[in-house]
Amino acid sequence: MRNAACNDVLYFMNRNFFLLASLLGLLAGCSPLASPVSTPLPTPYPPEYLPTIIALTGEGAKTSETETAIASISTDVPVATLEPTVTEAPSLTPTLLPTFTSTSIPGHNRSAIQIFSPGPMSKVISPIQLKMDVIAGDSESVQIDLYGEDGRLLSRVLKRVLPHPDGSYQFIKVPFEIPGVGELGRVTVSTTDKAGRTTALNSVHVLLVSSGNNEINPPGNPSEPVRVFNPLLSESVSGGVLNARGDIWPYNLQPVIFELLGPDGNSISLRILTVNDIKPQLFETTIPYKVTEPTLARLSIRQDDDRISGLFYVYSQEVMLNP
Repeated sequence: MRNAACNDVLYFMNRNFFLLASLLGLLAGCSPLASPVSTPLPTPYPPEYLPTIIALTGEGAKTSETETAIASISTDVPVATLEPTVTEAPSLTPTLLPTFTSTSIPGHNRSAIQIFSPGPMSKVISPIQLKMDVIAGDSESVQIDLYGEDGRLLSRVLKRVLPHPDGSYQFIKVPFEIPGVGELGRVTVSTTDKAGRTTALNSVHVLLVSSGNNEINPPGNPSEPVRVFNPLLSESVSGGVLNARGDIWPYNLQPVIFELLGPDGNSISLRILTVNDIKPQLFETTIPYKVTEPTLARLSIRQDDDRISGLFYVYSQEVMLNP
């Protein structure tokens, strides 16, 4: 009997131990300390958003660099006009870069030809809405030429303008057609005297596009880039040598050409000066000449375009040459 009773007690204990162990196992499975091994480490942004974050960071860096570069530019000297980068067909992707700001030059007269619109590197469709103020020569005419990037003449407009010392406002439409999507162009405005000599010429680079909308930039410098200290207007010079002194704000690094033109338009003498930078600078040179009688000549100071063949700027004044 005793053995049977002991067996019953052992059976009861074993059964209770088994139930207790099972209960502890269930409690362990519900413990908050247990964590799945496959849980990934948390990230600040979802994986699909990371490329956007990287792009935004890159744009922020570019903006910071641009602002730093602009802040470092001195306002005492002009900034070079960087021309567009043109991609060949089938597509054209011009990159607009910094241009001159509209700031007058102390001590210089207003330009004989002021181009108000379009400003440098404006994007224009046909016809170009040209707005300007012109002091016409005694030929009483103004000529507007539009050139393509290869130097071909795309359009020419002639208009009669009465001479006035304060100039006269002009609004002229300049039509054009181009074979591709777009290209660099140059608008050149010039005036002449009765002998056909150029009295003034001014230009502006534009981006010609076949379709789309105009994007007009502010005008360039309203002052005459050249100021001549000597000789003065209509001054009489003798001795076979003209001493030219003054200052100039070059448009580019092309040479500055000084030329004396006779009443018939033919060249009497010529001098070429090199340009090392586009800062305002003084010039002084001598121009030998030979005449047999008093001759009312025209002193012409000019620069060629550095992107499209042809003249970009001309300043002139009359001077009396004596033997």
